[in-house]
Amino acid sequence: QVQVRESGGGSVQAGGSLRLSCTTSTGTYDYSRYCMSWFRQAPGKKREGVAVISSGGAMINDADSVQGRFTISRDNAKNTLYLQMHNLEPDDTGMYYCAAAWGIWSDYAPLTEFDYNYWGQGTQVTVSS
Repeated sequence: QVQVRESGGGSVQAGGSLRLSCTTSTGTYDYSRYCMSWFRQAPGKKREGVAVISSGGAMINDADSVQGRFTISRDNAKNTLYLQMHNLEPDDTGMYYCAAAWGIWSDYAPLTEFDYNYWGQGTQVTVSS
């Protein structure tokens, strides 16, 4: 059974930084075969994709709104996904979710929530102006 757990959220002022972490238990399956992503949901808005990294690590996609500020990475030896966030803005406020999907091929890296079937409970990020 796949279990996903996020950590690292908090409250910061605009311009600050945070690093989110996500550990995934994959049972007998190899974590490195999973495509991993971050999504977020602001109050009253739909959940949106933030960044994704393919199982092989070679393919990364991220939303236009975070390019140049957020970096997604993974450490397969630790079954851990990261999201380093710099220059945070109030619009970055929301619940951040980690999601996993079986990597159909090594460069598989979708950023739509319907492609993911394993989700964490979320970690809150609040950015004040």
